[in-house]
Amino acid sequence: MIKSIILLSGGLDSLVSLAVSKEKFNIELALTFDYGQKSAKKEIEASEKICKYYNINQKIINLDWLKEITQTSLVGDKQIPKVSRQDLASDDFVQNSAKSVWVPNRNGLFLNIAGCFADSFGYDYIIFGANKEEGQTFPDNTEEFAEIISQELQYSTLNHPKILAPLINSNKDDIVKLAIKHAVPLNLTRSCYSDKQKHCGQCESCIRLKRALEANNCQNLIKELF
Repeated sequence: MIKSIILLSGGLDSLVSLAVSKEKFNIELALTFDYGQKSAKKEIEASEKICKYYNINQKIINLDWLKEITQTSLVGDKQIPKVSRQDLASDDFVQNSAKSVWVPNRNGLFLNIAGCFADSFGYDYIIFGANKEEGQTFPDNTEEFAEIISQELQYSTLNHPKILAPLINSNKDDIVKLAIKHAVPLNLTRSCYSDKQKHCGQCESCIRLKRALEANNCQNLIKELF
């Protein structure tokens, strides 16, 4: 029987990836990572609620050393950039914004750690929330990246798990629309880079989420999350 593992930050993309893949790919375990990011506590709270809702096991993995070598604003004292919708239309701005929140080899590291679990416990698939919209900014959110990691795992594991990114061809509007179709509990999501009680509404992740919710007429949800 097929069984899978998922990278679960609690954000929109990982939540919807879980919801649309759980039954077909028999997701049994979620990995959530604490690498010293400002949003770690809120991400862990959200992901715990999501795992309880979908009745899957969770493992929280602490990566203190990754914080020590991360120089950008996602950790530490540097201020997270405030972003406008107009900013997201500028290629130069988006590239600089990506650099300001970059964590060294984060998705590569997370997927390879998941590969260790897959190799030890026989998981057939490793699922993560890469998507088309963020793939235009972050190279580790692309289909090419997922394919390369899958190829690497053919050599570094005995059971050869495959990487699956069910949202790889979807933008945020599409993802929210898919979530509504599948009755995904979007009120549980946490997509913000900050540690504020609610979504800050100013970081790049918040702007992308809010824009997608507005496109799908989710006004009540916006009031709840922001």
